Amino acid sequence: EIPNDRPNLAPLLSSEYCDMDVFLVPATLRPETMYGQTNCFVLPSGDYGAFLIDTENGDTNELFVMSERAAKGLSCQGYTKEFGKIKCVCTFKGSDLLGLPLKAPNAIYEKVYTLPLLTISMGKGTGVVTSVPSDAPDDYVALQALKEKPDFAEKYGITKEMVEPFEVVPIIEIPGYGDKSAVYMCEKLKIKSFNDKDKLTQAKDETYLKGFTTGIMLVGPYKGKKVSDAKPLIKQQMIDSGHACLYFEPESKVTSRTGDECVVAATDQWYLAYGEETWQKAVRDHVLSPSSFNAYDPNSLTKYDYTIGWLKEWACTRQFGLGTHLPWDPQWVIESLSDSTIYFAYYTIAHILQGKDNLVGDKTKSPGRIDPSDLTDDVFDYIFLNGPMPADCKIDPVIMSQMRAEFRYWYPMNLRCSAKDLIPNHLTMALYNHAAIWNDEPELWPRGYYTNGHVLVDAEKMSKSKGNFLTMSETVDLFSADATRFACADAGDSLDDANFSREKAYPKAYQVTHAKTK
Repeated sequence: EIPNDRPNLAPLLSSEYCDMDVFLVPATLRPETMYGQTNCFVLPSGDYGAFLIDTENGDTNELFVMSERAAKGLSCQGYTKEFGKIKCVCTFKGSDLLGLPLKAPNAIYEKVYTLPLLTISMGKGTGVVTSVPSDAPDDYVALQALKEKPDFAEKYGITKEMVEPFEVVPIIEIPGYGDKSAVYMCEKLKIKSFNDKDKLTQAKDETYLKGFTTGIMLVGPYKGKKVSDAKPLIKQQMIDSGHACLYFEPESKVTSRTGDECVVAATDQWYLAYGEETWQKAVRDHVLSPSSFNAYDPNSLTKYDYTIGWLKEWACTRQFGLGTHLPWDPQWVIESLSDSTIYFAYYTIAHILQGKDNLVGDKTKSPGRIDPSDLTDDVFDYIFLNGPMPADCKIDPVIMSQMRAEFRYWYPMNLRCSAKDLIPNHLTMALYNHAAIWNDEPELWPRGYYTNGHVLVDAEKMSKSKGNFLTMSETVDLFSADATRFACADAGDSLDDANFSREKAYPKAYQVTHAKTK
């Protein structure tokens, strides 16, 4: 309900918009808790706007109240007629929204109110936060503060009728925590205010985890179901009923090279379904078996296991930059982390195909006298997959047999050395793609990855602006090859970042030089 006494909200009452539904749109990852809503929070000093949601097919014509940042994200996710553009009807402060009565979906209360919360981040979600004090410690503390501190409530125009009638609503039973887990944890940890930040974080992490893994729904059509099972069902039900819509944003702030904040955009895209169950299981079984794979470090192995469980649909293409064109849709280029995941197989025959100094594929320089245009899919199937000899093959059969033999001799790859930051993507993708190409020959999948941290120079990240950037050739010229080896060995080679110390390299250079002259 929009009252007449708020001038900054007056445009919403104009003839153009007065018949439209107006929604405060909180972002939540916990749709199963909507039954326990007692109010909605906004940041009094926050900048908000009312944005027109008008889809191209005309089935939606509503006003969403949220931050401008969130509105930009929605405009790139199919909620406006024109991609990336959204109409702002009016702007206002969060304080203009305080005390507004709301109808909250799934809530047992017919009417709830918009209340102040000073800890809201306008850089996350929509700037609007729904309140479920039964299962969210922050919400419980905030609601209690308004009840117990009348001066604080009065400062923001919040009356008793907006807070006192709203009691905590039990919605989820958690063994050992009861049906009001947030209340239980706040009392257990003696949390009194938002100043108890560490305790609040502990309470939140514990209640959210226990609620999802062991909680049982006490209300709604899925009463009696585990929260983990009910969650997706409630989510879909709210979407189907028009009470919710999907919204995506990065897990943390992402800034482009132009300095703009990035949003998630719904665009045409090709995906690799790494989450497919049989594919995922085959890779996990391979990685976790000591007889088939060596990660050389328990921490690395844990990271692979986590990544395999986390990696689902991966956007594997882009429409700019260098790269390999997607064979069946050439307008797309394979993005760098998805590309080159089985190129080790190519290494085994590159000396026959290209030879030295022949990156352009000049057939006159090819040791096998091979024209790149003759390298058909059937040719590579013969070499790598034990396929039949292509009937129309233009490559000498002796050379073909030699390339197959070379590949079979050198594969699998026993060891690859790489960086730890590639475990969550490229290295794990290489395992998946080997499993896809050689699905019947797991003995050809990678046998081991050794990963290490980055190289620091004098305990600082290498940077040209700091003057501590060293190339390998420069290092050898400065300290000699032997002294460089000594300093690298001393730097460390675990998952921790290695530290190349020039203070240690100089004495080693002196020692090596004098050892040679004696």
